[in-house]
Amino acid sequence: MKRAAVVLKTRLLDLIAQFAGPRIVVLGDLLADEFVYGRVARVSREAPVLILEYDSTEILPGGAGNAANNAAALGGRVTLVGLAGRDDAGRRLLAALPRNVSRGRIVRPDDYKTPMKTRILAGGIHSAKQQVVRIDRRIDGVTDTHRAAVERAAASAVRQADALLVSDYGSGLVTPRFVGELARGTRALPILIDSRYALTRYSRLTACTPNESEVEQVLGVEIDDKPRVLERAGRAILKQTRMQAVLVTRGSRGMALFEPDKPTVHIPIFGSDQIADVTGAGDTVMATMTLSLAAGGSFEEAARLANYAGGLVVMKRGTATVSADELRRAVESDG
Repeated sequence: MKRAAVVLKTRLLDLIAQFAGPRIVVLGDLLADEFVYGRVARVSREAPVLILEYDSTEILPGGAGNAANNAAALGGRVTLVGLAGRDDAGRRLLAALPRNVSRGRIVRPDDYKTPMKTRILAGGIHSAKQQVVRIDRRIDGVTDTHRAAVERAAASAVRQADALLVSDYGSGLVTPRFVGELARGTRALPILIDSRYALTRYSRLTACTPNESEVEQVLGVEIDDKPRVLERAGRAILKQTRMQAVLVTRGSRGMALFEPDKPTVHIPIFGSDQIADVTGAGDTVMATMTLSLAAGGSFEEAARLANYAGGLVVMKRGTATVSADELRRAVESDG
C-alpha cells in the first residue's frame, strides 16, 4: 500500500475514534417507518394478488429520525428536533429511538398526526423478504404554530451543538428562510442539508448530499454513465447553492465530491454492487458526513467515510444503521 493511502486510512480511523465527542442537532421531518412482514401463502381467488400470512410488525424512526438514529449508532450525542404526534405511531417512533438521542426538543402537539410509511414485505420460509408495496400517509398537518414551536426548539438546541443536520422531506416544517437564519447566526457551525424537493432553495450552507436522480430532476439532465454531464451537473449544483461542498451519491457508481476551485473526487462504491435495500441509505451518508466534519475531518475524508457507511447499510434490510465498529472494520479491511 502506498504511503498516501496508509496516511489516509490512519486519518479515517482517527476520525471514527472521535465520533463519540461531537454534539449533533438533527432538525427535520419525523416519519414512522412501519414494516409489515408476511409469508406468501397462495394466490387469492378474489383477484390476481398474493395472500400473505401475517408474521410481525416493526416500527422504526424514519426521515429525520433515521438520520438521528444513524448519528447515534456511530457514537454521536444527538438532539432531535421535530414534530411527533401523541398518537400510536408517534409513541412507537419515539420509543424506537436509541438512548443517546435526546427527545427533549421534539414538539408533540395534540392535533398532529405522525406521518407513516408502511412497507409490506413478503417471502418464503427460507428466502429473504422482498418489498411488495408501500403505503404513504401524507405529511400535510404542519401549521404555523407547529413550525414556530419547532423553530424555537431548534434555535435553542444549536447553541450547544457542534454540527447541524437538516432533513427536509417537504412537509413545510423546515424552511430555507429559517435554516438561513440559523446559518447566519452560527457561522462556525457545520450545517448540512438533505432536501428532497427544494435543494436549490437552500444556499450558503456547509454541504449537501443529493443522490444522482435528485440532481437530474433539479437540472433536467440525464447523467447515466456520462462523466462530462456529471461534472457539469455537480458544478451547477455547487454554483446554485453556494455550498462549500456537494457530495453526489450515485448508487452502484459510488460518489462524486465537488468543492469550489478543487478537482472533483470520484469515490468508487465500497463493497458489493449487489444492493439489498436502499431504504434510508441517504440518511446514513448524511449522518456520517456530519459527524466526520464535526470531528474535524475535511470534506474528502468525510465523503470517504460516508461512502464506507453507505456501502455497508445498503447490504442490510429495512431502515438500518451502521455502527462505529462496523465502519472501523470496513476501513481496516479495504485494501
